Amino acid sequence: MKLTVVGCSGSFPSAESACSGYLVEADGFRLLLDMGNGALGELQRHCGLYDLDAIFLSHLHVDHCIDMCAYFVARYYRYDGGRCGPIPVYGPEGTEHRLTTAYADTPSASSMSEVFDFHTVKPSTFEIGPFTVHTDRVRHPVEAYGIRIEHRGKSLTYSGDTGVTPTLDELARDTDLFLCEAAFTYGKEDIPDLHLNGREAGETAARAGARRLVLTHIPPWTDPQVNLADAREVFDGPVELAAPGKTYEI
Repeated sequence: MKLTVVGCSGSFPSAESACSGYLVEADGFRLLLDMGNGALGELQRHCGLYDLDAIFLSHLHVDHCIDMCAYFVARYYRYDGGRCGPIPVYGPEGTEHRLTTAYADTPSASSMSEVFDFHTVKPSTFEIGPFTVHTDRVRHPVEAYGIRIEHRGKSLTYSGDTGVTPTLDELARDTDLFLCEAAFTYGKEDIPDLHLNGREAGETAARAGARRLVLTHIPPWTDPQVNLADAREVFDGPVELAAPGKTYEI
């Protein structure tokens, strides 16, 4: 598998990065994890606008899904070649309604489903292209999911947005690469069931026995170097910060 960080800023785009978007590729199949503010523009640096094969939305906060509205425009109103066929989109209950409401002026109430083939995510194991994926509910104010992606004996786990939860420990058990949010600063914000700080991300990786930790979803007002240092204090494996354009072979 190949992972490309499309965007990794938390809550809103920074001057350096779009919001959440992570491209996972294997066997010629392209799966995008989340499509937050600015991610659609950055995605085009890494693959063609119509080259995605599936999309997974961890939850329906705008910094993880709002560029789906722009992608609807690109697919629905495409002139050259005609309207795109529906691409599989995996998201929480109500994803189609959320996107239709956000767009606010679709030609009909069902227009989104003409270019997006919506699938409701629940805690389960299923196939997306060549990947076996495991999804489970994590702790966030809205329905949110972490995902573990497996391919040819290797695994990638993406936390989505979450507070501390044993569910994430299990999803990341012995994973080869753990892409984990670290939005809060240890000792500063202490809001349960919302986000992790750097130390909590490191502790989760340690409990899970993850082989590598990549911290992501750090907002512009948070010092990433503090979160990196906090994670390294409690996790002995390799730890680094996600950065736009960074790629990983798994």
